[in-house]
Amino acid sequence: MHIKKYTIASFVLIALMGWIGTFSEQTITIDMFGLILPSVSVPIVIMVPLVILYIASLLHISFYSIMGSFKLRRYEKDYEQMIDSVVDAFLNKKNRNHVFKTPRYKTLGLLSDNSVIYPDNLDTSLIQNEKIRNVLEAIEDIKNLKVVDMKKFNLVMDNPLIVQNERNKFKSGEVSAEDFLSHSDKYNKELLREIYVEFVQTSPIYAIANYKSNMTKDALFKLLARVNADENTLEVSNEALIGLFETLELDAKEYVSISSALSLGMLPEQRIKLFETISDTKDEAMDAYLFTLFDLEMMAPANVILDISQKDEFINFKAYRALKENHKNFNINLFI
Repeated sequence: MHIKKYTIASFVLIALMGWIGTFSEQTITIDMFGLILPSVSVPIVIMVPLVILYIASLLHISFYSIMGSFKLRRYEKDYEQMIDSVVDAFLNKKNRNHVFKTPRYKTLGLLSDNSVIYPDNLDTSLIQNEKIRNVLEAIEDIKNLKVVDMKKFNLVMDNPLIVQNERNKFKSGEVSAEDFLSHSDKYNKELLREIYVEFVQTSPIYAIANYKSNMTKDALFKLLARVNADENTLEVSNEALIGLFETLELDAKEYVSISSALSLGMLPEQRIKLFETISDTKDEAMDAYLFTLFDLEMMAPANVILDISQKDEFINFKAYRALKENHKNFNINLFI
């Protein structure tokens, strides 16, 4: 546009100067390094340098205009890269490394690529950029427990937004617990364990055992609370329970807690046999076996174990036995 205006103005000036030169009838002879050129009229002498100046200035303007266009293009590309960088920061993507060509955007991009941005109470209608607005709306919907199509964002399954979105699917009933657990390679491990906690509260023992790789201590105690309970009752064999126990690393206190939890519903004979069996292979379960025996007032087998133990072993249970023998009645739970 500016070159067009400059060209029109230049032609007007050249024509005006040429027209003024026509009022002179003189001719000019040019001597260039001893070479005599043909005589030329005054208008030509005036117009030719102006034309040469116009061409030179046009080349100058065009050069810097092209350079300016390249520079502007770099800024435009960096702006697009900056938008992508901000979007990735919103989405909490890992290993971000956007390339910027201009110094100003390099600084902003470096900060953005190494930050996680959490928009809070932002009115998305104020955002004019469609890409950013779409991301912000998706994040807001996920925070509001809605299910969003996140495939277009190309996020890994462990991304917090993906995890929460999958959690929303489960909570809304769009995807069942068994659908998640049967495709464990597609979902975040912590999410699967969280879902498994709810799964064990209503599912049959065979289904619980099928997905026991997701077992947690929280899930285990939820399951134990169902043994012979009034609601969602669960009948389970000792072998099945031992198989579930083996998926976890349990210490002595936790085995005692398991026995205490089972005291509410499991038959005494089954409970004693369970911890007798476990204590045969795991020393950590011996405290739980003794606790079970004393809790059920099975003094004879408990005494046998204590009598053959070392002096520094099972001090708490020996103290309880001594008080019991002296007709001092205390709750066994005070000694664990």
